[in-house]
Amino acid sequence: MKIDLPDTSTENVAKQLVMTREHGGAVTLGRVLTLVVVTDIGEPTEGAIDAANAASREHPCRVIVVASGERSGESRLDAEIRVGGDAGASEVVVLKLRGELANHGHSVVIPFLLADTPVVTWWPGVGPDDPAGDPMGQLGGRRITDASKADDPLATLGTRLGNYSPGDSDLAWARITYWRAILASAIDRPPHTPITSATVTGPAGSPSIDLLAGWLRTELGVQVDRGQGSFEVRLDRDDGTTVLAVDEDGNAILISPGKPDGRIAMSSRDVPGCLTEELRRLDPDEIYHQALQGMSGVKGEVTA
Repeated sequence: MKIDLPDTSTENVAKQLVMTREHGGAVTLGRVLTLVVVTDIGEPTEGAIDAANAASREHPCRVIVVASGERSGESRLDAEIRVGGDAGASEVVVLKLRGELANHGHSVVIPFLLADTPVVTWWPGVGPDDPAGDPMGQLGGRRITDASKADDPLATLGTRLGNYSPGDSDLAWARITYWRAILASAIDRPPHTPITSATVTGPAGSPSIDLLAGWLRTELGVQVDRGQGSFEVRLDRDDGTTVLAVDEDGNAILISPGKPDGRIAMSSRDVPGCLTEELRRLDPDEIYHQALQGMSGVKGEVTA
């Protein structure tokens, strides 16, 4: 169900939410967090709402979409409330702000935050350089960006490192969770001979590959080179090289000296899956911070 509230006020939106709650009962009350989605009018927001709805099936929440438009002209608030089949396991409040009101989105959002629940702020498009310093970011204990949306992802990651605050994270980091798990498992397999160096190869301009290289640099404490090309990770030991690559079907292939090749079914991680993972932990992701720090020690394409 969708309820349109054109040229309205926050008071009217709040009243409509109460009425919806009275009719929906417990369905609209069992929320564990508030997800604030920050975008601009004109940007594709339906994809972000779909991703939030998909994530809400594991993390029931109130989704507040703040879409800011032209800041000149008269202030205006157009709102929309979605519940039921149009909102997954969440309730969605879309707030479209124009005029001077667009400069105060954080103030407009505050009345709609669920009491006594965590707040997560997500920028599905190009996020701010300093998420924690952004007024919308200050609302959230967790702040999720996506460096892949930036014109220069590598420079963006470098800026995020300089402005890092506990609670920052990025969907580019969530996209390599499975690969990190496979590598961690491969490193733990005997024989436990020391890794002397590593090489991470992947498409140029991929923040996920850059973060993977930074993570290995921090975790292994050895030289890590970053190359361009098809995805591959090489872990060099005195007794041979462990290789993680992908086959023509996109599945993982793990090649280790003296062991049969391992094949692991993989699928590309979409935005809903990555967002769902990010919402599983609301404490600071220290490993993500370490991966950002490790990027500066990687040789090759990574120079952030």
